[in-house]
Order: sequence, then C-alpha cells, then structure tokens
Amino acid sequence: MRSLVLVFLPFLALYLQSTLFRAISIYGVVPDLLLILVIFYAVFSGSNKGAVYGAACGLWEDLYLGRVIGVNAICKGLTGFILGRMQGRVFKDNVLVGVLGVLAGTAINSLLLLSISFLAVPGFSLDRAVWADVMLQGIYNVIISVPLYIWYFRSSGAGVLQEGLIR
Repeated sequence: MRSLVLVFLPFLALYLQSTLFRAISIYGVVPDLLLILVIFYAVFSGSNKGAVYGAACGLWEDLYLGRVIGVNAICKGLTGFILGRMQGRVFKDNVLVGVLGVLAGTAINSLLLLSISFLAVPGFSLDRAVWADVMLQGIYNVIISVPLYIWYFRSSGAGVLQEGLIR
C-alpha cells in the first residue's frame, strides 16, 4: 500500500499544483507540492532514498511540464539527498522540523535551479523579480507544509505511509 501511495502522490501533487493552486496563486507564484513531498520523504527515509525519490519526482515533473528534461530531476534529487542527511538527526514529531526542512529545501532547490539557468540559458539575469518569486514561493511552501507535514507524520506512523504495512 505504501508503495502505491508514494507513486500516486507525485501525480496528485502536480495535478493540484497546475489546477487548484494555479487558481489561488499569489502574484503568479504557486507552491511546489512535489518539492515538499520529496523533502518529507527524504527526512523520513534518508539521503539515498531521498535522492532517488527526488530524481524520480523531478523527472516526472520535467515530463509533465514539457520543459528541459532532467533539470528538475537533478535539482530535486540533490535536494532530497541533502535533506535526507537530517534523517537520523532530528525528532520528526516536531512540526518545526518539517517547516525548517521545507524552508531549507526550497532554498537549496531554488539555488540549484537558478544556477543551472544562469549557466545554461544565454542572457538569463538574476534580477529582483526572480529573487522575489523565490522568496514568495518559500513562504508559500512553508505555509502549505504545516498541515501536510502533520498528515505525513501521522500517516507514516500509523497510516498508509507506514513501512512494513501489508493490507
């Protein structure tokens, strides 16, 4: 059951991102639900699994959005690996872990995306609007992460995301 849910969640996240949250965007910025999912998975499962799940989710995002294939896979995979290093070092029952993880993960992922864009796209400029969007998305991600982290934590302990659960 856990595997099916972990495969289904990225599809749901991208669907909600491109429909519901697009309709309630703030200055055109929507939360990155897929990144939030990758961060939570990495914090609970470790760096290696976080990197693989992040790369898979990023690849799915690249294929879904039809942009340059592999950029989100690399960025989300590295973000999952970096935040997965927290796995044995934090008390996961504290919501602040999820909030700070999402804040750090959004910053890491955004810096990776901006670095690749700066290096690969001729004429790409890091103006104030880009930084404003990054900061706004970070705030939006943090706000959305609170109820999602509570659900993820409870579900991983005694729900559909519990490891070893056979139904």
